[in-house]
Amino acid sequence: MVLGSCHHDCPDTCVWEVTVEDGRAVRLRGSHEHPTTRGELCPKVNRFLDRVYHPDRVLQPLERVGGKGAGEFRPITWSEAIDTIASKLGELCHSDRAESILQFSFDGTQGVIQKGLMADRFFDALGASDIRRHLCGVTAWLGASDVSGLPFGIDPEELAHSRFIILWGTNTLLTNRHLWPVIEEARAAGATVVVVDPARTATAARADEFVQLRPGSDIALVLSMIHVIEREGLVDPVWISDHTSGWEELRRDASEMTPARAETLTGVNAEKIEWLARAFATTRPAAIRVLVGPEHRASGRDIMRAIALLPAVTGAWRDRGGGLARSTQVYFEEALNYPTDRSARREFNMAELGAVLTDHSLDPPIEALVVHNSNPAVIVPDQNRVIEGLERDGLFTVVIEQFVTDTARYADIVLPATTQIEHLDVGIAWGHLYLSLNNPAIEPLGEALPNTEIFRRLAAAMELDDPGLSASDEELIEEFLDTDHAWAERISLDVLRERGWARLAVPAGHRPNVDRPPDTADGRLQLGHLDAEVPSPSDSRYPLALLSPKQHTRFLNANYGGFEAHLPAGGVPTVRLHSTDADARDITGGATVAVHNERGRLTLAAEIDDNQLPGVVAVPFGWWHRHTTEQRGINALTNPSVPADGQGSAAFNDTWVEVEAVAEQLP
Repeated sequence: MVLGSCHHDCPDTCVWEVTVEDGRAVRLRGSHEHPTTRGELCPKVNRFLDRVYHPDRVLQPLERVGGKGAGEFRPITWSEAIDTIASKLGELCHSDRAESILQFSFDGTQGVIQKGLMADRFFDALGASDIRRHLCGVTAWLGASDVSGLPFGIDPEELAHSRFIILWGTNTLLTNRHLWPVIEEARAAGATVVVVDPARTATAARADEFVQLRPGSDIALVLSMIHVIEREGLVDPVWISDHTSGWEELRRDASEMTPARAETLTGVNAEKIEWLARAFATTRPAAIRVLVGPEHRASGRDIMRAIALLPAVTGAWRDRGGGLARSTQVYFEEALNYPTDRSARREFNMAELGAVLTDHSLDPPIEALVVHNSNPAVIVPDQNRVIEGLERDGLFTVVIEQFVTDTARYADIVLPATTQIEHLDVGIAWGHLYLSLNNPAIEPLGEALPNTEIFRRLAAAMELDDPGLSASDEELIEEFLDTDHAWAERISLDVLRERGWARLAVPAGHRPNVDRPPDTADGRLQLGHLDAEVPSPSDSRYPLALLSPKQHTRFLNANYGGFEAHLPAGGVPTVRLHSTDADARDITGGATVAVHNERGRLTLAAEIDDNQLPGVVAVPFGWWHRHTTEQRGINALTNPSVPADGQGSAAFNDTWVEVEAVAEQLP
């Protein structure tokens, strides 16, 4: 039995046990000893060994022989592949066009080592262009940091001590399932659990109260809650005076947002707003759990800031189990030795990949694209433009992958990557405080190599002499753990090898912003002006708000969108709409419809669902292109706009569409 840890983009970072017989992994199960995994893996990871041994897995280097996008390749040797890539990248570097090389990667693995430590060293040495990996999480980080400097939240395990919990825009049962036992523990002790969400999710169905607000109206709801809290004298003036700045500005904004006005903006009944405000302010400890759900909007940073303001106003941080529970990644970034002294490189927001690849006025334009740990043809907005860029004859594309994904179909070279049970790695978490070691359980299948080894070979072929480019995976882990921070002082590679995981030594009951003052200029929580923007369509042709949620337990992201065993029943993507919207368009359940806007069109099956809000439609994220007539996914429609400073997520959910019945038949 070999201990490892899950690498997926998920808060839970489960620890697993792999049983190996005659060199083959025959069983993978969750560790019963790990404090958060508790013996359970999620439905998608329960089938992980099917992925490892899938007959379609790429197990040797491939070279394109057909047209871009055709997915036609021939096998080549590693030597041929490395020489071809090194020659092309070297040619660009030697002609002072290193910035025409673009590194594109994201969270295909969240293992710290295989995610990108060696890749970043390689591209830093070249002076290549890079992306800001802001598609998910950074906007939430920025919004919370606007209040507290560094966005520390309470350890989610501390929610067991809470007596009023708001799950705000997060579908805990589906996307953070290992936190649910903590929520139930709190409820068994008397806690009330409230879900605030535009969608009636599986989590909402299990809550004590559900507050279904219009998409993007979160700020209006927060201001109205503060209005009620201040009006009824539930603000502690001593807390406000000693721990916050900017109360008067925030109070003035909230004074204008009466519950009656907020009802018109949010769709939430005024009486329910009053109840929610009073309950949150008077029940102690009170906490809000939020991850990244509300962030994907032009106002996403302000939405996340608004949510973080509520416990700052009420002083919920004073109590154990009170405050804001958000991503714990900031704890690992504080305690461990993340690279900080890196070369500055030309950067683009990853959401603008389509524009970057098709912009010939760039100096220099992108001539080589190297993709690892990502499937940008599926995950990036403005998908049609992304594909247009990938189809360019003048673009040399390398994709490091386990399968021929929608992105890999456009590659000139595809390199076979190992899966999580075939390489060494160390995992942090953004849903708890446990660091874990992933031990390789089996030898790599075929000719697959870890990402780190691929970049070591490329560095050697290009004669790059930085000694860091030859570091072994063990050395990379030891460097990462080489820190004198008190939270990590007893953690080493040997300790991780002995047990498999170790908790950061954050004291039980630690209260951010109380036991440790906010990391702001004046050491206070920053309140200040808050503007209640509510999204509305700018083009009357497209009146319906589009959401692209994760909706299925075995199928949560692009990693599994190409695997039939993981797809929802029916095997085709659908668009969910309220019966009011369906009736107005003469659409019946199961009918073929076109969902379209100025960016693209998808032919889908209609699903009538009165759990949807009127005026809001939903198409699940993650389906690969082959599942629609147009050979596209939901991101053919989504909004690619990013903040003016390039910092933060694209406004995926500020997308407006029309839905029409069509005579076409689905594939």
